[in-house]
Order: sequence, then structure tokens, then C-alpha cells
Amino acid sequence: MQIATYQLDGRRFVGLVSDDREQVTPFALPESVAAEGALAIIKLLADGGALPATAGQAVPLASVQLLAPIPVPRRNVWCVGRNYHAHAKELQTSVFKDNDANPEAWPIVFTKVPECVVGPFDNVMLPGAAISAQIDYEAELAVVIGKGGKNITRADAMGHVFGYTVVNDVTARDVQMRHQQWDMGKSFDTFCPMGPWIVTADQLDGTRTRVRCWVNGELRQDGPTDNLIFDIPTLIETISRGITLYPGDIIATGTPAGVGLGMQPPRFLAAGDVVRVEIDGIGAIENQFV
Repeated sequence: MQIATYQLDGRRFVGLVSDDREQVTPFALPESVAAEGALAIIKLLADGGALPATAGQAVPLASVQLLAPIPVPRRNVWCVGRNYHAHAKELQTSVFKDNDANPEAWPIVFTKVPECVVGPFDNVMLPGAAISAQIDYEAELAVVIGKGGKNITRADAMGHVFGYTVVNDVTARDVQMRHQQWDMGKSFDTFCPMGPWIVTADQLDGTRTRVRCWVNGELRQDGPTDNLIFDIPTLIETISRGITLYPGDIIATGTPAGVGLGMQPPRFLAAGDVVRVEIDGIGAIENQFV
């Protein structure tokens, strides 16, 4: 399935996207439940309920406003840094200089606050030079948890995956490095575009897909997820050590090489820039920075 959250005629809906991605049909959900977006479906299924029936006519996707599939996550978005070797190398003297020199030691895990999540085609707001002029992009595959758990083993991890979506882990590089803990530089308002929908795990193998990013039409990032230093089962095992994961939790799995800070000289984002992130088998998000 492909599950989207969208707005039409001032109302929020959760719907089933057609295989050709041309139409969406709403699920029969009360408006108060649909306000949670796809999280409502994930929680319902996790509690043993059935997938709601669709109700009403399919409408063209072009006629709706796509929102983030989970518009307000139930808690912070889990994120992983330094998870492709080439990316580890390109930032080894900047972002990663104070981390363990061995990128295979442990995953670097941080979070982004729920309020920074925005839709797949929403504008991203630059904070202004007085706060940061070093705004960067990070194209990432995000895993959406469907079955909660604690101390999940690597062998069981994929059974906890509901599906996948696309995120851009937008980052204020100077703020990220200034605070050493990365949450501040990662959590500015609008700094987590997400979407365009969730593709369920029975339709996509997230361990075998491809992440790409363009800035103003220039291909900057291109990495297969089978090149992850820590694969998806390992990430789920690590993050759930002593910590309960819940249905609807989101794990951004890390970004390939090609970020702006890694270029010589660095190339940060400016007003008017457009960043497109595409993942094979899911689709694309595209956001203008303003």
C-alpha cells in the first residue's frame, strides 16, 4: 500500500494512493482521527484492528495538498548520522571530528523535534543569517515503525517495520557543531520535509533501494541503501536497547555523500534554492528554501 495524508476543501484525510500514483481514495475515518494522518492507521493495525474501508470517490492526486504522512509525530524523529562511508569521509574534519574515529563502532543517533516536520512540497524557512547562514540538505530514507517493542533483536527487527518514507534532514551546520549535541541545529521550524506518502514494507525492500538528491536540478547525492554502514535491522536493534519503540516512530537512516558542507568550498542553501529528494520505490519530495 501507499498511504498518504492530504488536505482537500479545508479537511484532512488519510487515503490509499493508487498503484499508478495518479489518484487517492480516502479511508473511512472520523475527522478527529484523520487529524493524526497515517499514524491513525498504523496505531489501529498495531492494536489488532482491521484496515479501514475506503469511502467516497477517488480524486486526482494533483487536486489535493499532500501533507507529511505523519504530520505531527508522536515524539521526536530518530535520526542516524555518519551512516555511509563516503559521507563519513567528507565530514571527518568538521561535523565528525570529535566522534569516534571508527565509523563502524556505533551508530551516531540524535533526534529532531516533531514540530519541525512539514509536507513534501512545503517551503522550508531559512532562519536568517543572524541565526545561521550554513543551511544544508541531507537526503534520507526513513523507516516507519509498525510494531512497537523494546530490546528488539536484529533478527526480529524487520518484522517491526510498517513502511518507508522520504525525509530531508535539513541542518544548520554551524549550530550543529557549536552545540556538539546535534538536536539544536537539526530542529529548526520546517527542517524536516517528509513524504510524499508511506510505502508499506510488503511493497518495498528498504534495504535495497536508492537515495538521490538534486539542488536546483544538479545531482548532489546518489547512494544505494545497501551501502549503509549500519543496516536497518541494526539501527532498530540499537535504538530499541532499553528504549521502547512505538508504532509510528520514525527513524531517518542517514545520508549519502554530497552534502553542501562536504564540497570545496562548501555550498550552503540560499533563498530560492529548490531541493528534490527521491527514493526508488517511494517517490520524491521537493521543497523551496525561502
